[in-house]
Amino acid sequence: MSAVFGATAVIGHRGAGRGVVDGALENTPASFELAARTGADWIEIDVRRTADDRLVLFHNAALDDGRAIVDLTEEQCRAAGLAGLEEGLAAIPTELGLDVDVKTVMEDGVDAPARRTLSLVLPFLRREAKRRRMFVCSFDPGLLLGVREGAPGVATAWMPYVRNPADTAVPGAVGMGCPIVAVDARALGLSGENPRPGRRELEYTVETAHRAGLEMISWCPAPVDAARFARAGMDAVVVDDVPGAVAALKEATGSTG
Repeated sequence: MSAVFGATAVIGHRGAGRGVVDGALENTPASFELAARTGADWIEIDVRRTADDRLVLFHNAALDDGRAIVDLTEEQCRAAGLAGLEEGLAAIPTELGLDVDVKTVMEDGVDAPARRTLSLVLPFLRREAKRRRMFVCSFDPGLLLGVREGAPGVATAWMPYVRNPADTAVPGAVGMGCPIVAVDARALGLSGENPRPGRRELEYTVETAHRAGLEMISWCPAPVDAARFARAGMDAVVVDDVPGAVAALKEATGSTG
């Protein structure tokens, strides 16, 4: 599969960032539009299934009141302020890349195959892959293997859980046939932290991922670390501060564009 990214790309996390940014709530069309206006190259969205087998955009497994998304209908989710996948996709310009973070649920292990998150999301992935750059990331290796089989033209990114070291992330991505590995910024080490015994240098980690044939991205670095990651050769950063990251990367790379 050909390279997904060019120079270090800025991916807007949940749109323009977590929570509410400049009045725009995460995972909504308003947040996607804000991210596009402030310089994001790509937009990341979180996809979950509902009780009536629809897909909505939400990061957490449950609403703040404790109700699980998978137990709610699409109508109930919309009443709670969630956007549907179709609505969200329509708000993202096709010239921007699309990072689809698919959140599977426990029920995917027991429900009929047609109801599982993978089956519901595959038609959207196949359609979007025909009109824009995109990849799918997930904490669930089974989902990534299913995408590889059901939508072979869509790149996948193995995203181990929070703080999972790159030591296992890189070979894990290779073993699953994912062309991208996504590592939490905290697992790589943040600016100002003391070196951690056993943790490889950032440059070595990125270079090793590249030698393994992978592109490497990191999620949620602050602008100062996004710039450091770019200097180390990282392929993309998923950020909560889009304009801050864009400015930091321009300074780090000497770009005037």
